[in-house]
Amino acid sequence: MKLRYILLFALSFILSGSAFSQSKDIKLPPNWYNLDLVADGYFGISTEKAYKELLSDKKPKQNVIVAVIDGGVDINHEDLKDVLWTNKKEIPGNGIDDDGNGYVDDIHGWNFIGSKNGNLAYDNLELVRILREYGPKYVSTIRSTVLDSTQKEEYALYLKANAEFGRKYNDAHYTFGIVSVINKVLDSVAVINNKKIPTLDDIDKYVADNEDEEQVKKIIRGGSKDSGGIDKFYKEMKDAYKQYDVMLKYNLNVKYDQRKELVGDDYTNARERLYGNNDVAGPNAEHGSHVSGIIGANRANSIGINGVANSVSIMAIRVVPEGDERDKDVANGIRYAVDNGAKVVNMSFGKGFKWNKEVVDEAVKYAEEKGVLLVHAAGNDNEDVDVKDNYPNKYFDGPEAIAYKKSIKKDLLATIKLNQNQAQGPVMRGGANTIIKKVVVDTAKFKLPHANNWIEVGASAYANDANLKASFSNYGKNNVDVFAPGFMINSTVPGSKYEEFDGTSMAAPVVSGLSALMLSYYPDLKPYQVREIIMKSATKVLQKVKYKNERGETVRIPFSDLCVSGGIANAYEALKLAATYQTK
Repeated sequence: MKLRYILLFALSFILSGSAFSQSKDIKLPPNWYNLDLVADGYFGISTEKAYKELLSDKKPKQNVIVAVIDGGVDINHEDLKDVLWTNKKEIPGNGIDDDGNGYVDDIHGWNFIGSKNGNLAYDNLELVRILREYGPKYVSTIRSTVLDSTQKEEYALYLKANAEFGRKYNDAHYTFGIVSVINKVLDSVAVINNKKIPTLDDIDKYVADNEDEEQVKKIIRGGSKDSGGIDKFYKEMKDAYKQYDVMLKYNLNVKYDQRKELVGDDYTNARERLYGNNDVAGPNAEHGSHVSGIIGANRANSIGINGVANSVSIMAIRVVPEGDERDKDVANGIRYAVDNGAKVVNMSFGKGFKWNKEVVDEAVKYAEEKGVLLVHAAGNDNEDVDVKDNYPNKYFDGPEAIAYKKSIKKDLLATIKLNQNQAQGPVMRGGANTIIKKVVVDTAKFKLPHANNWIEVGASAYANDANLKASFSNYGKNNVDVFAPGFMINSTVPGSKYEEFDGTSMAAPVVSGLSALMLSYYPDLKPYQVREIIMKSATKVLQKVKYKNERGETVRIPFSDLCVSGGIANAYEALKLAATYQTK
């Protein structure tokens, strides 16, 4: 799940100010997400309080394997190397599948997007793969073209993907241009002053070549303040340049496709399982390493950071390239985790389109049958996932879901006809009378068959005020279960380094770590009970919080309108409640 919002503050500065609800111009404790609101003043999940007051005289009853399905994990990181899952049935480096599971030398996990020919670093967005599949078939289709029922569904998906492609391409092209100019000014000032990174004083003294550069100077000053310094802003702009360069060269490029060359599987066979290689780091392990550190960075080595869980083993499963993950790989990643003993699976990724969702559904059901909890990040587009599609999700595409969608289509057609019949007055050429109404969420769809071993997580910030919801976080009164810290989160990155990241990708592993912590002390808990405990024990947010609605207006709403639990996950309260479940 790529952090699309990384540079929105720069664009927003041009228009109306910072896009981040809470300023980054603050020095936070590196482990603020583990701290307590009352004792420490930061809206963390009270992990340290739980260790001190509830667990100081207790020992974990089991080590919990947490699978991190992501883009790769640095298995040599100083704060991760001692908490990695190791397949003891496999002899490292002998080129033999010693345990007979179909995966050769899978010592710390498996990589489903690689082969003996190398690793897949980049991939398209799912909508681009859809356009590549359906474009030749439907590019010349017009209204009068006769289509059967299957073709109509394919054509509708093609049109939806094509419209979204246009929006994303225009956004990426425009934003890349702005980021390029910002980087040009930063680099020019650095060269003039013989520095790697210029200071704000250097920026102020720089004589702009034109009015555009003068505006860029303002963006740099404002962005540096919001980011907590020009050093952080500089890095964010370099990251943004790379991200949008990748977006245009690979993610949105219909002609780019190296799957066959670098993975070599039969992609048309969604149920194929035995492919990949054992390189669990891959070409870019930044995101997955950061996620892993939040869950379980070594709490006993007196270096780096402390993960949430203290008796955990991280299983690295690589399925996410720089681009959208593929459903086939996600399904195989879940199955690998389950078959190799994981009790919690963290999934900090997502997309707006599906392709082989049926195999993901089957894998989710398999995990549910085997007692494995799935924790998923809600996404970073400030969208209502009660309305907007976000995959993977807990709902199954079974007969009930198909029947529901058909009924919705019939109701929609009936409503359109009713509105047309009720319209009065002359109709203007090229237009029609339009009745604009607020979208009403149909709660019936949330009763459709779904997994009970699934937790959907939104991201919160550090202060208990109106800006508590991280401005980028998706939300959903019915579909997001709980929020957790996901803003300015310090964790592990490759090379035994540490950096602050933002995103629901960071909030999900906070909850995965909490789930593993609970299971290590209360191993008899079922996945649905862990979910229930986390939601019941969440700290309720009493004040209204700000969010930007679909019209771009910043409004205040109850936190209970953003998620099912109406609160922030809390380890201290969760462990207290978990203790009572053992007596039931």
